[in-house]
Amino acid sequence: MRVRAPASLAEFGACPTADGIPPLALANLVSLAADQHLVVEDGSIVVARCALWWRNVPDMPGEQPGLIGAYAATSAAAANLLLADACARLEARGCTLAVGPMDGSTWRSYRWITDRGNEPPFFLEPQHPLEWPGQWRDAGFAALATYHSSVVEDLGRRDEELRRASARLRAQGVSLRMLDAGRWANELARVHALSLASFARNFLYTPLPRDEFLAQYEPLRPVLLPELAWLAEHDGELVGFLFALPDHLERTRGEPARSVIMKTVAVARGRAYAGLGALLGERVQEAATDLGYTRAIHALMHDRNTSAVRSRRNARVIRRYTLFARRLRTA
Repeated sequence: MRVRAPASLAEFGACPTADGIPPLALANLVSLAADQHLVVEDGSIVVARCALWWRNVPDMPGEQPGLIGAYAATSAAAANLLLADACARLEARGCTLAVGPMDGSTWRSYRWITDRGNEPPFFLEPQHPLEWPGQWRDAGFAALATYHSSVVEDLGRRDEELRRASARLRAQGVSLRMLDAGRWANELARVHALSLASFARNFLYTPLPRDEFLAQYEPLRPVLLPELAWLAEHDGELVGFLFALPDHLERTRGEPARSVIMKTVAVARGRAYAGLGALLGERVQEAATDLGYTRAIHALMHDRNTSAVRSRRNARVIRRYTLFARRLRTA
């Protein structure tokens, strides 16, 4: 086996691959904007592959991170060869820490499932072979950050603290409403602006241009129900939103449609809006109950996230995820 860097995106996407290497469309490769692509070939067949980023990467105090994403490998030997070469190339570019899996930023696919639990996959949850996280551990990677998904199975439960928060927010002039699907582009543009401000202090945050943000949400447009997408406004400004959507995989498996997925929530910073995220969550759960759903999945939350802390009060963890890192050199 040998590692090489294809000379172009087209070559990288067109390399013949072994079973177990998912195809990558050229358009997706272009959107990822990686700095380099690597393949491990056994003869002329790709048995492992990844992409590297070292230019436009998240800020990490005291570190110069390099990212590894678009990963796939068919064997432990191929994985070890690929990851060793990837780390050497990132170190040669001045990186002090290799981070992954991450497809360029946290706006795209990142993290491995490291505890699958007993629940089946849910809609939009990234999936991968069981052995891939172990391949990274064997290559010297360890946990950098941990995440989880949880399920609330009593949508009728009400939090008395939220009653006081709701009254206070109403008195301040904060109002809640459903997404106006007829003004999709305008609504999403406002959501994008709030997302940038709200997520700016998140771990490994990088800003995302509005056009890319709209492009990411466009595939969800046919499946996003306005009843499950709520906005909060104050003096005409968007100060909070929560998007949820049905778990369409349940119908695919022939099961009753009972779960909604709490996909994204953001609230403007400041004590004035304390409790608004939880209030939006309660409003979505009420709407979900009216639509006949009985469960809410709070998806892919950082373990230290404040909304994650609140969700633990009446939620059951169903999945755990890990973002890995490997020390390259001292900054």
